[in-house]
Amino acid sequence: MTLTEIYRPKQMPMRVAGFMSGSGSNLVKIIEHARALEARDGRAPYRVVAIFSDNSSSRAMEIGRNFSIPCLVRDIKAFYRERKANIKDVSARAIFDMEIVDLLKPFRIDVAAYAGYTHVVTKPLIEAFLGVNVHPADLSIMDNGKRKYTGVQAVRDAILAGEKQLRATTHIVEPELDSGRILMISASLAVNLPDGFDLSNKDEVETIAYQHQNRLKEIGDWVIFPRTLEYIAQGKYARDAQGDIYFEGRPIPQGVRL
Repeated sequence: MTLTEIYRPKQMPMRVAGFMSGSGSNLVKIIEHARALEARDGRAPYRVVAIFSDNSSSRAMEIGRNFSIPCLVRDIKAFYRERKANIKDVSARAIFDMEIVDLLKPFRIDVAAYAGYTHVVTKPLIEAFLGVNVHPADLSIMDNGKRKYTGVQAVRDAILAGEKQLRATTHIVEPELDSGRILMISASLAVNLPDGFDLSNKDEVETIAYQHQNRLKEIGDWVIFPRTLEYIAQGKYARDAQGDIYFEGRPIPQGVRL
């Protein structure tokens, strides 16, 4: 059986573009992890060489200044206003994504790290770079043959479904939302509901979900996202002819588990 690394290590560090739309907390952890590895080992296996944001109100420029990383911003709402198009128009989204690919060409990107990037990406980006995303749910949980907790409300949905533990997942970005092959699943966060918690109270549910998602970032996203990039850069992930993922030569149908 022949395995092919999803990224083949080079003499130079793997070049990462960080994609973000909001606070960029996941991206900061990715950058900090690479710099900690460089301080410890004298060399980091990956480096964030560019930041892209689709939101002019995000913290992208601030993060870029703080870490001396070039930052590119193309506001997606302005893009749609210019074309007098609906932001749900996926055909226009593909044009937007082609613009991003062109903007990033000078940086010779190997991997796109989607660190709190809120818009679904389309074929031009998916084909241009190996994309890695972190999702606030255990994507190995299935329901009627489909992943049960996908989309932006995954934490809320898991709590409402009665899950006792929450986990985060890193996965390869593929055309269908949150459908990509799993790379790593985090340690678990216990669901802790207050006495008298009312599942029918929408505001209360949203508050509890928000609190749990923030706590999950600390033991989930901020741990597995940087480590996944580190392992990709070291050539530890590979795929077989069917596209199934392996880690250090072992099949991992449900990802590396912490």
